[in-house]
Amino acid sequence: MSTRVILLAALTVALSSLAAAADQEAGTAKVSFTLDFPDSNPSHYEIIVNREGHGSYRSNGQLSQESEAVDPQTLDFTLSEKVREEIFDLAKRAHYFSGKLDSGRKNLANTGAKTLRYDDGQRSSEATFNYSALAPVQQLTSIFQNLSTTLEFGRRLVFFHKYQKLALEEDLRRMEELERTNGLGDLESIAPVLENIAHDPAVMNVTRARALRLLATVHSGNRAGCDAPGSFWHKPSPLGHDDSCIAYNHFQVAGNLS
Repeated sequence: MSTRVILLAALTVALSSLAAAADQEAGTAKVSFTLDFPDSNPSHYEIIVNREGHGSYRSNGQLSQESEAVDPQTLDFTLSEKVREEIFDLAKRAHYFSGKLDSGRKNLANTGAKTLRYDDGQRSSEATFNYSALAPVQQLTSIFQNLSTTLEFGRRLVFFHKYQKLALEEDLRRMEELERTNGLGDLESIAPVLENIAHDPAVMNVTRARALRLLATVHSGNRAGCDAPGSFWHKPSPLGHDDSCIAYNHFQVAGNLS
């Protein structure tokens, strides 16, 4: 066998190994964010996101003002492609949290112990911090904290939809206010929860309309989102119109509900 053939065979094996390793990393890579902040609500939560955008959220937050803090409950979700890519790009720019993240400054208020972790099956690293001066870490912290705000609403909406339907109105109203000021994280993460509310005839129409408006922001509030094959908007109308886009546009014309 010639040297050239041997080299080609070795190169083929090496490339195959690299491809297999890349596939393994893509399939198992996860980024997680944990916050522990006593006397806040929630005082503990953890968000885990994998490379495909699927994730889980565990929180001990109160489900209502009357309830006690609960044992961490898990809410599964799927992120938008945009937010998923942002998270993994920022993790790469932060060197997968392999170094020191905390600024070390002692004159800063305690805003909770935050831990970022990366794991892809071959590499595992994490770091805990109160405040970081690193831009990628600051951006990741903002993404995850806003996402927690959205997922906390999602937990409560699931609870209220099952046990206290009248309480849905207040939470959805607050969500609309926060959405207008960019105070929410990726709404696509709780789109199935909003869809269930919008399609439930046992829920007040004014509340269902709020859920529709929030869903419209997931699709940028335009007709292109409505026309996407298989989208939520192609489902039978929840409010008696020909389709959900018409229902949403009907309430847009009617003006914002307060």
